[in-house]
Amino acid sequence: MNLILTVLEITAPVFLLAGVGIVWVKLGFEYRNQFVTRLAASLAMPCLVFTTLMQTEVSPTALAAVAVAALVGYFVIGLLFFALVRLADLDLRTYLAPLIFGNTGNLGLPLAFFAYGDQGLGYALAIFSVTAICTFTVGIWLVSGRGSFRLLYQEPMVLAALLGALFLWQGWQTPRFLTNTLELIGQMAIPLMLLTLGVAVARLTPGHLGRAVWLSVIRVAICLGVAFAVGWVLQLGPVPMAILALQLSTPMAVTSYLLAEKYGADSQAVAGMVVVSTALSVLTLPLTLALVI
Repeated sequence: MNLILTVLEITAPVFLLAGVGIVWVKLGFEYRNQFVTRLAASLAMPCLVFTTLMQTEVSPTALAAVAVAALVGYFVIGLLFFALVRLADLDLRTYLAPLIFGNTGNLGLPLAFFAYGDQGLGYALAIFSVTAICTFTVGIWLVSGRGSFRLLYQEPMVLAALLGALFLWQGWQTPRFLTNTLELIGQMAIPLMLLTLGVAVARLTPGHLGRAVWLSVIRVAICLGVAFAVGWVLQLGPVPMAILALQLSTPMAVTSYLLAEKYGADSQAVAGMVVVSTALSVLTLPLTLALVI
């Protein structure tokens, strides 16, 4: 009973806030997704990333270890899903990138924070930074057939992660008044991300739902298996192992839909996977938490 209550305390705020976003759209209220997304991605999230990394009590060595684990995990997951997509005779440009990269931002960060506090958020941000870099390089290349590292210099979250890592490594701190300001701005990030996730899911037009269901179930099983295997091989501690499992098994990201729409892949099929995997996460993420807590 205690375990069930603990899991509910962690997951309920996440899904309730996303649900508020869904209800908001269904009631016909205005939600300027482009403005809110830009506010979160260009201001609130970078402030959260920078201040958390700068002030985290997790050692740089531990953060580097979990980042390496995430890279190895994505590589193995990529190989496995490449084989699966080929065997199932599916379009690589449409299916491969969404299957590899999960929603480590909108869902992964809040879950890590509610489950393990600032320590968990620090580990989750390290993995999220790896995900962002891979998505805007390898992910774009998989969907479009071309990619560029120049996009990384245009992403404030990536720059904030690099700057935060530098401050952590050097032991630097910004003046207290500036830190307080940045922290206050960063506190907007998690609520905005969850509300926007709900709004985005409510506005998607899904397709191929039957296929999306079995792909989503297989994805959770493969991602969890890879996370635990990589964590065991690299001898991660209990908390980083748990965060790695949570982050790699998060549902498919809305970013995957946006990339499919932009580069001419089957965006409706991707939308179906995003909606189905997000809906299934109401069951899969609590089960994952029950395994790792």
